[in-house]
Order: sequence, then structure tokens, then C-alpha cells
Amino acid sequence: MKIIGILGGMSAASTQIYYRQLCHLARERLGGLHSPELLIRSLDFARIEALQVAGAWDQAGDILNRETRALERGGADFLVLATNTMHKLAAPMMAGVGIPLLHIADATAAAISQRGLRAPGLMATAFTMEQSFYTDRLRAAGLAPLIPDAADRATTHRIIYDELCCDITTPASEAAYIAIAQRLVERGADSLILGCTEVGMLLDQSKVSVPVFDTTLIHCDAAIAQALA
Repeated sequence: MKIIGILGGMSAASTQIYYRQLCHLARERLGGLHSPELLIRSLDFARIEALQVAGAWDQAGDILNRETRALERGGADFLVLATNTMHKLAAPMMAGVGIPLLHIADATAAAISQRGLRAPGLMATAFTMEQSFYTDRLRAAGLAPLIPDAADRATTHRIIYDELCCDITTPASEAAYIAIAQRLVERGADSLILGCTEVGMLLDQSKVSVPVFDTTLIHCDAAIAQALA
């Protein structure tokens, strides 16, 4: 089994989901007392979030690169960045690193394409929805992503940072997310990407009328497959 290096803590809530899911998949595929071989570096998200807000992406990239190099030195065979948003910094993060990154958008695009779907709605942080680093990757895979309108993007982002990253879920926020997803479907989305690793805390297939692709679960499945290849 290859060693999976996980760079997490952005947020801690999502990294906990990664750990639980990776352990579940290892037991499911290998049986018995098996669990995945992991190295986890969990960062203080308050520091990273402050850099996001300040637009200090170069500084954040330096931090991720330093931590990625540490995971490589620790013996990781490949890397998983346990956040969608910070894939904005995938290139600087991997500068001078000799092991591969399993990119979350690539894994997600492959899962959608395998189902014969093409127009996924995307619910994520404002950074992921409004900047091109993620949607360009989906388009390169032949997809035509749709994003919510400005008001729905603001609501989606606020709930992620103010609630989900703090392990808070409320019926009101769940209802808001369901309504946003439905508006994307009404605009022509044939599927829905839960494009922030915390969005699955409120949405799943039972609450959405089109196929749902939870990036966290897809990423974990791809990571276990690569670890066992």
C-alpha cells in the first residue's frame, strides 16, 4: 500500500471527513483490520483564511509548498490536498516536489464524464466558483459547468465559512442549499458538484433531483485506488 500524504486543516471539518472516509474505504476493499497508510499535516485554517481574504495567495502558496515538501520528506508516495479552494495554488504548492498530486477537480471531472453527464452545477466557495482555476480544469475535461447567481454564490460562501467550517449545520442553511441546487437544475444543470469539501455536510443525493458528485468522497475513492494500484 502506498503512503498517502494529506495536506489538510483547511478546514479541520473537511479533513476529519477525509480521514473517516479513507479508513472506511480501506476496510471495505481490504477487509479485516486494514486501514490506510497516511501522513497528515493539518494547518491552522485561521491563518490560511486570513491570507485568502487579504489576497495574499503567494504567501499562502509558500506555506503549502513548505508543508508539501515536508510530507515528501516524511515518505508520502503521492499527495492529496484536502480542500477544493486551495487547489488554486496547486502549481506553486508542487514546485520542486518530486511526488505527484492527485488533483480533486480531475478526479471529479472523470467521475462526471463516466456517467455521460456534461453540465454540472457547482456549489463551492466564492473563490472556487468565481475564479477560473477550477472551472477551467472542468472545461478542459469537456464539461460545461454552471455556477449560481451572485446572491446564491454569496449565500453558499457565507454558510461554508461561518457555519460548516465550524461544524455547524442548521435546517435553515440546508433549506437554502437545497433551493440553490434546484435553481441550478432549473437553469439546465444535469448534475451537481459539491465543490467544497464541507458542502456534503448539508447536501447529498437524497436532497437533489440530479446526480450529485461529492468531491470529498470522489477524491478519497481515487486516493485509495491509487494507493492500492
